[in-house]
Amino acid sequence: MAEPQEAPAWTARRLLRAARAGTLASSRDGQPFASLVTPACAPDLSVLLLLSDLSEHTRHLRAEPRCAVLVAGMPEGANPQTAPRVTVTGLAEAIEDAALKARWLAVHPYGALYADFADFHLWRIVPLNALFVGGFARANRLRRADLAPDAAAVAAIAAAEAGIIAHCNTDHPDAMAAIGRAASGSKGDWRMAAADVDGCDLALGERTIRVAWATPVSAPEEVRAELVRLARAARAS
Repeated sequence: MAEPQEAPAWTARRLLRAARAGTLASSRDGQPFASLVTPACAPDLSVLLLLSDLSEHTRHLRAEPRCAVLVAGMPEGANPQTAPRVTVTGLAEAIEDAALKARWLAVHPYGALYADFADFHLWRIVPLNALFVGGFARANRLRRADLAPDAAAVAAIAAAEAGIIAHCNTDHPDAMAAIGRAASGSKGDWRMAAADVDGCDLALGERTIRVAWATPVSAPEEVRAELVRLARAARAS
């Protein structure tokens, strides 16, 4: 199935949701600073970071919340400039939200070792603007309105997510294993860890992978249709 007409925004969203590592750009007293972070995305595409109060970048964000996060995909060849990447800018805020913390842990299960340490807190960055580069000399500026998923669709899938995950893992473990194998190249008892309007995250131990829908969905029955499509394709491969 072809990508929708808003291909740059859709591809940027897929990159953000699939990212397991990225670069956080912060500043203090006018001095820029860059650091490695491990992002996850909330259902509404806000970027989630679990940060230690002891980290330099956390002190920067407390003093100056304006920041940016860069994530990148794989290059087409030897030239790193051919890699698709997206930089989002926004305001960082520390939050207390058990559901969003669980979302971050679903993507980064190894983080359970330190997630409850007293000096670690969840931060959220709501993307205000973005720059998507699809490869060499292919750049698109995106506003929040371009990038953000439909709010009603986000709410509908979020409300059904727990049921979707339980149903898939309990009643269709073979399908999850097949989809995980096709997406990762690794056999195993892959399980669904999270789902949203753009795709789902599958986990095998502490490893997680992102599986995107063909197009964004807006209702639980569309999630089912996408999973059926993915499972059929995986079994046929």
